[in-house]
Amino acid sequence: MELTIVDDEQVTALTPWPALIDAIRDAFRRGGVSPARHQHSIPGKAREDINLLLMPAWNRDGDFGTKLATVAPSNAALGQPSLHGVYVLFAGATGIPRAILDAGALTARRTAAASALASRYLSRPDSKTLLVIGTGRVARQLIAAHCSVRPIDEVRIWGRNAAHAEDAADEASRETGVRCVCVPDVEAGTSGADIISSATPSEDPLLLGGWVGPGTHVDLVGAYKPTMCEADAEVIGRADQVFIDTMEGAIEEAGDLIQAVQAGTFSFDEVAGDMFRMSSGDASLRNDSNEVTLFKSVGSALQDLAAAQLCVEQFQA
Repeated sequence: MELTIVDDEQVTALTPWPALIDAIRDAFRRGGVSPARHQHSIPGKAREDINLLLMPAWNRDGDFGTKLATVAPSNAALGQPSLHGVYVLFAGATGIPRAILDAGALTARRTAAASALASRYLSRPDSKTLLVIGTGRVARQLIAAHCSVRPIDEVRIWGRNAAHAEDAADEASRETGVRCVCVPDVEAGTSGADIISSATPSEDPLLLGGWVGPGTHVDLVGAYKPTMCEADAEVIGRADQVFIDTMEGAIEEAGDLIQAVQAGTFSFDEVAGDMFRMSSGDASLRNDSNEVTLFKSVGSALQDLAAAQLCVEQFQA
């Protein structure tokens, strides 16, 4: 069996949003096994520690795989993405490696697709205004992903670096054809926003509960460590429904939720469901137009597997 190599540009081309979103939905409908990620901190002297991640996944039938990735926060100062790695897909029948894929592109796109899938179930169908907090690789993918499932006609972008925010707005406008503007601060961007999507490694809340209006869907993608927090405890406490990707990942890694538990505004017993429950049907999970809904993602290896399988199927078609 010839080993297929799929680079980042090919991963992007082979995972169009509608197909990728459906592939992730179908993966959770079928079910599968995704053990807790192996995570190790590689210490550095002249840089922040690098996190080394190993994330395997498989299901009853079909191919299986694992992601080997690094998260290096200091890369931002070098103009490099923080996440790099490879995904290895193995043939289910023989265990022979079938493909090696760029894990940076794969992770960014499957993360955004999972958020868009959650938005299908949780945001209002008439959502037109999207606020994106962050300007990194995942944040930029989130813009296009959210625009693919809702009739967004304005995207607001906030980032700590104004030049990066302008660049993200220009790039997103070209890609989506939607009006994209920069906002001076997060509070200004929340006014009238139907969907708020945040993807940063912040350790201090950027989104405050008093800014979130009725009917808003909040999508929290960053804060993948207990010490990180993009939204304050009031945001979590105000949400009428909180959904997560997996309970195990949320309890161990979802900093926003963990800190809300510590503040007494939330309990994991209040979680309305995970991606398995969310993907089991096609109906909206929103109860009314005024509900505040929230999806917290820390990532699942089943998402990686679904994206890798789609890539290889499209590559070999």
